[in-house]
Amino acid sequence: MKGLSICHSSITSSSLPDFIIFFITFYVQKLESATRFTVIGPDQPVTAIVGEATVLPCHLSPRMSAENMEVRWFRSEFTSFVHLYQHGKDQYEQQMPEYHGRTELLKASIMDGNVALRIVNVRPSDEGEYRCFVQDDVLYEEAVLDLKVEASGSAPQISVEGYQDGGIRVVCQSAGWYPEPEVLWQDRSGQLLSSSTKTKSRDGRGLFEIQGSIIITENSNQNLSCSISNAYFSLEKEPSTFYISDFFFPRMSPWPVVCSVTLVILLVFISLTLFLFMLRGKHLNTISKLQVDLEWRRSLSDAANVTLDPNTAHPELVLSEDRKSVRWGDTPQDLPDNPERFDTDFCVLGCEGFTSGRHCWEVEVGDGRFWAVGVARESVGRKGWISRSPEGGIWAVERWWGQFWALSFPATPLPKRRAPSRIRVYLDCDWGQVTFIDARDGAPIFTFLPGSIPGDRIQPWFQVWAESRLRLHP
Repeated sequence: MKGLSICHSSITSSSLPDFIIFFITFYVQKLESATRFTVIGPDQPVTAIVGEATVLPCHLSPRMSAENMEVRWFRSEFTSFVHLYQHGKDQYEQQMPEYHGRTELLKASIMDGNVALRIVNVRPSDEGEYRCFVQDDVLYEEAVLDLKVEASGSAPQISVEGYQDGGIRVVCQSAGWYPEPEVLWQDRSGQLLSSSTKTKSRDGRGLFEIQGSIIITENSNQNLSCSISNAYFSLEKEPSTFYISDFFFPRMSPWPVVCSVTLVILLVFISLTLFLFMLRGKHLNTISKLQVDLEWRRSLSDAANVTLDPNTAHPELVLSEDRKSVRWGDTPQDLPDNPERFDTDFCVLGCEGFTSGRHCWEVEVGDGRFWAVGVARESVGRKGWISRSPEGGIWAVERWWGQFWALSFPATPLPKRRAPSRIRVYLDCDWGQVTFIDARDGAPIFTFLPGSIPGDRIQPWFQVWAESRLRLHP
């Protein structure tokens, strides 16, 4: 028995190294049986235009089928991916929310090792570094590529702002640029002029609005032009030319003194006259204000019963059963892609349409940080990125990351007051005007001037994004 024990111990001790050798040999053979490859991307940055589609190239070398491999496109974090192809199909469960519905792995030539990624409706936030990661069983490789995003803005507009520092202040502005452009002033010979000031801002889509000013004096070159340039992408808008006549420059003469004395006398006389009519004018103003308030209250008593149209709602928007509220649902719903439905911007229209008369309704926006409320032309674009401005058929106000804007063109920043939690929308079809009021205290927010809205059929318009919900009243 003792001999058997020794023999068994000897067999066990000799089997352990054999098992390790067998495992290492098996793993080495597995590695040798796998076909080695490299992942290749472009040497130069890929350029994309805001609102359009772009393709990020990536392929295997040598050319081989990637149909049964894992293809992962990601940015800074491996687990938070831009697009994932695994087990022969696309996986969307943990896709980054900002890429939902915007990515596609081009599989037409995946058998040849092509694993390029297509991104639609490019945004400024898409700019940056991307990684194309491919894994086949135990082997994996990746390529790194850079995406540059550009947007060419509007033609420069020149305006005279008034007198300053002994000259005339001229302003040049343009909107819709990315990345940030430069304002270039030139004289008639093409020589660059130094800009005195420059301001910039960004709209809700992350595009830049740029404004530069210059002081023109009588002794300086009065024939000048302004152009907007983006040096990185060699983009430039055709310059706008402007000429200031000598007539506009102030001159020192005795006449200003005479005019000043005469003006003082006139002001004293006018002040005395106004004082006599002050009480009467105050009484008439009070009556006029009461009439205006009465008209608004009459409109409010006949408030439109607005409901949301599910046929126009973006697939990621969730409507309540009574069609009175809407929120962003994060995950696209399986809805028919009918012509009326918004497919890119998270928008929905009201069922009601107006062509005449005065109408009003209230929208509870709460403390949401991403929303827009207003009206839209019935023919407003539904597919792809839409122009959220009167030129695109939309008149609205929005809140975006704590900033409050009127969606004019260019967008108008509203005073930095406490953002309203409930907005009252007044639509006057006969005057072609829409007004936004803070429903809490009746304070005016913004008015698109009479005649701004054409005589088309107008519908309530809403946009909502993450962590926000809109509720219609009544």
